[in-house]
Order: sequence, then structure tokens, then C-alpha cells
Amino acid sequence: MTIINSVSGQIDSSELGCTLIHEHLRVRSDAVFTQFPHLYNEEAELQKAIEQVNAAIARGVKTICDPTVLGLGRDIKFMEKVVHETGIQLIAATGIYTYHYIPTHFQNRDIDYMAKLFVRDIEAGIQNTSIKAGFLKCATDVQGITEDVEKVIRAVARAHKETGVPIMTHSHPASGTGLLQLDILEDEGVNPENVLIGHCGDTDDLDYLLRVIDRGAYIGMDRYGISRVLDTESRNNTVVALAEKGYADRMFLSQDHCCTIDWYEPEVIKKLNPNWSFTLIFDEIIPQLKQKGVTEEQIETMMYKNSKRWFETN
Repeated sequence: MTIINSVSGQIDSSELGCTLIHEHLRVRSDAVFTQFPHLYNEEAELQKAIEQVNAAIARGVKTICDPTVLGLGRDIKFMEKVVHETGIQLIAATGIYTYHYIPTHFQNRDIDYMAKLFVRDIEAGIQNTSIKAGFLKCATDVQGITEDVEKVIRAVARAHKETGVPIMTHSHPASGTGLLQLDILEDEGVNPENVLIGHCGDTDDLDYLLRVIDRGAYIGMDRYGISRVLDTESRNNTVVALAEKGYADRMFLSQDHCCTIDWYEPEVIKKLNPNWSFTLIFDEIIPQLKQKGVTEEQIETMMYKNSKRWFETN
């Protein structure tokens, strides 16, 4: 078994249970909040997070992994409040979320400097608390592997090598960035079995997905409810096709839901993603997958066993 850092303290990998691998209690723009805090309602945001987490718990969820890091407004005290109110096992991340640039502070310092900060989050605590990160996060979108993005990926790889905690990425399948991420991570000596390439559910290109799987990585079918990118039927058909090929042990189901997010006005988000929530996969998706032939055992693998294996592999 493996000991995992959670917001409420260390847990054993055997205690993960049903896990939502990629969800956000809150996403907000770091700089905007710092400069214009009057735009935000902390109590309303807290209540929305508590509501979503409790709804997930009512459906059997025991653990949520929240990959909110620098660039997405990480606030470990906010996470701690949600844990206190709900009792959820919440695993926080360290890393940087950027599609293009990193803050000038990091541009003028080397990769190892950044990696040491990630290691500090894992070994000492996040934001001057004793709450430690349990996994690493980096991102590559349509802009590709920019100089700054590569710096983050390499820093994440080095922090992983020092600490052993697994890596989750944000990727853009249409641009093939998951494979590019693996190229850099492997160049740094990372075992792909420690890597979850996120947002692979945004494509129904089985050839691409099989190439990622064949490299040894896990794939996140983790954006259910974001239908403007790919409709639910296509997402389901892709999961079914991969399950039929025997790859349930490489897939995670999740929603990438943000209980609150300041990127758009709330009504715009609701219009774009009307069914988006922490419970969509339980209320609608898993029943649909079962109707299409996905077995109970395969669902258990995707929702219970894969998270345990991801955290345990070294």
C-alpha cells in the first residue's frame, strides 16, 4: 500500500474507495481575485462546493482529486473548509496551469528552482500550512509546447522523481499534446505508468488514444458534461470501444466540474454545459455505459481500482 497526502492528513491507498479523479471545488483567476476581491463571494462559493461534494458523497464517492494549482486560483484553506464541512477525502495538487506563459518570477529562474517549490508543497505543506499536495499537475493546450510550458513539465517530472507522487496533465487531444507531454516526461526519466493524461475524453480518435495507452499512461475520460467540446454520445461510444478492447484498466471517468469558475458569467456556463456537475456520471453516464455493454467490473475498475493503482505505481 501507499501513503497519500490528503487535505485532512495522510491516508492509505487502500482507503481511496470510489474516486472522482478530476474535479475542482473552485476555479478563479489568481490576479483578478488579488486585485479586485469585491467581485467574489467567498461564502456563496463555499456553499456551492459543499453542495456538490455532499451530492457526490450521497452517490458513494469517498475521494476527490482536485487539480487546482497556480493559474487556477488554488486556495488550500478553502479546500480545508470544504473537507471540514463534508468529510470528503480531498487530494490537492501542486504544479502550474498555463497554456503559454509562466509568471516572470519563474521565467527568470531555472527548472530546478520551480521543481523545489513543488517538492516543498508535497513534503512541507501548501501556502504556509501543513496541508501537503498528493499529486502533480501541468498543462499543454492548443498552443503546444511553448518554452514556458516545457519548463513546467520538466519541473513536474523532477518533483515526481524526488517525491514519487503521480502526475496529472491537462491536454488537448486534437493537437496531440498528450503524446508530446509524454515525450518530455520520459526524457526526464518518468515512468508513463505514473502519468494520467487528462481530457482524453475530448476526442473520439481511437488511434490517438491507443497511442497514449500504448505508451503506458492512463487516460482521463474526465470532461463529462462539457458537451460543447464533444457530445456525450461520442464520449460514451469511445469509452465503450476502449472497454471492449480491454482498456478499462487505463481509463478514469470524471467531469472536470468547477463548482464555481470566474472565466464566464454563471448563466453562460449553465447554457454551455447545462448538465455539468459532480454527479452526472453517476446519475446518467454510468447507466448509459452499462446499457451499451460496459460491465459492473469495468465500472469498478474505472471508479475504484485505477486510482489506487495510479497512486501506488512507482
